[in-house]
Amino acid sequence: TAILKGPEDKVNLSCSHTVSSYDTILWYQQSGQNTALKLIGYVRFTSPTVEDSVKGRFDVSGDAAANKMAYLHFPKVTEAEDSAVYFCAASEAQCFTIPSLLYKNPL
Repeated sequence: TAILKGPEDKVNLSCSHTVSSYDTILWYQQSGQNTALKLIGYVRFTSPTVEDSVKGRFDVSGDAAANKMAYLHFPKVTEAEDSAVYFCAASEAQCFTIPSLLYKNPL
């Protein structure tokens, strides 16, 4: 779905799925300058997390456990790079108990 918004406008995107075992929904951004998918944040069960690099520009919320719904909020469109393609993805929630496995893959 294409959404046209101007500076200072609010934007809300929603995402849902029907896979019962998937309790995490992630949001990614793909800009015109960089085709790599950049992680914005995710909802794990009902707990939202936003990446440090985009805090204040985006918010995520939802219930990825019971309702299988997540939302991406732009409090206001302020930067040219906000014009992009946004993807959501669903995943099984993962818990690691080995500290060496707690890392992020750079994009």
